[in-house]
Amino acid sequence: MHEVPKTVRDCPAPDPHPAGPTRYAVPPGAVDTHAHVIGLPPDHPFVEDRSYTPPAAPAERYLAMLDATGMAHGVLIQVSVHGTDNRLMLETLRANPARLRGVAVIPLGLPDRELAALSEAGVRGLRLNVLFGGGVGLDALERYGALAREMGWHLQFLLDARDLPPIAERLSRLPVPIVFDHMGHMPTAAGLDHPGFQALLGLVRDGAWVKLSGAFRDSTQGAPYADTVPFARALNDAAPGRCLWGSDWPHVAAWDGPPKLTALLDLMADWVPDAERRRMLFVDNPHRLYGF
Repeated sequence: MHEVPKTVRDCPAPDPHPAGPTRYAVPPGAVDTHAHVIGLPPDHPFVEDRSYTPPAAPAERYLAMLDATGMAHGVLIQVSVHGTDNRLMLETLRANPARLRGVAVIPLGLPDRELAALSEAGVRGLRLNVLFGGGVGLDALERYGALAREMGWHLQFLLDARDLPPIAERLSRLPVPIVFDHMGHMPTAAGLDHPGFQALLGLVRDGAWVKLSGAFRDSTQGAPYADTVPFARALNDAAPGRCLWGSDWPHVAAWDGPPKLTALLDLMADWVPDAERRRMLFVDNPHRLYGF
C-alpha cells in the first residue's frame, strides 16, 4: 500500500485571506464538501500515530472561509490527527445545523444512542483512511459497510488509487454509496493509463462518487496544477452527476506552502469547463448526497 511517510512535521497555516474564484461566479447554494476543524491539546488531543502536527483551525475561521469563497454550505470531515474523537466536529455541526453536515471516523461497536446522536448532529457518512495516522483502515470494511447501511450513511475513502486494483471488486460490493477523496490521491506522474486510475474510473462509472479536490496533493508539477486537468476531466466525464468539490481547508501537510483558495476554485474552470456541470458539482450533487 502507498502510505504517507510517518515523519511528524509541523504544518504551515492556511492562507489567511481566502477568496472566491475570478473566472466564474459560484452558483447559489454551493457546497464545499471537504474541510476540517482542528483543535489543540489539551482540550483536543492529537493522536500519537499522526503524520503531521497542524495549527488550530477553529470553527469561526472555517465559517469565515465558507463566506469568503461564496459557499452556502459545508461538509466537515473528521481530521486524522483527532482520531475517533469527533467532539469538535460535532460541536461545530450542532451549532450550524442548517448549513453543515459531517463525515465521522468512529470505532465499531458504539452504542445505538451514540450512533443516533451522530446522525442527529448531521453526520452523513464514515471515513476510512489508509494514508494518514489516526485513520481507520480497511480491515473491517464490510462491517463498516453494514453499519453505514443501517444508519443510511455512505463510506468515504482516503486511499491512493494505485492501490485500488486488488480491492476494487470488494469496494464495488459494498451496500452503500462510496466516495473517493481527492481524485484518488495519486500522483499525476503515474498517468491516466495507470491501472489504479483506470480502476477508479470504472468504479465511478458504476456508481461511486468522487471529490474533484486536492490539486495541490496530486500534482507533481505544482501550481497552477495544469497536470491535474486531464484526470479531473476524465472523472467528470465518467459521472458528472456524482462529482463533488472540496476545498480541503485548512490544507494540512501542504509542505510547499498553502494553496490559494482562489487558485483552486479558478482551476474548476479548467477541470469542469461546462457551467451546467459546474452547477451540478457545486450544488445539485452535494445537496443530494448530504441531504441539504
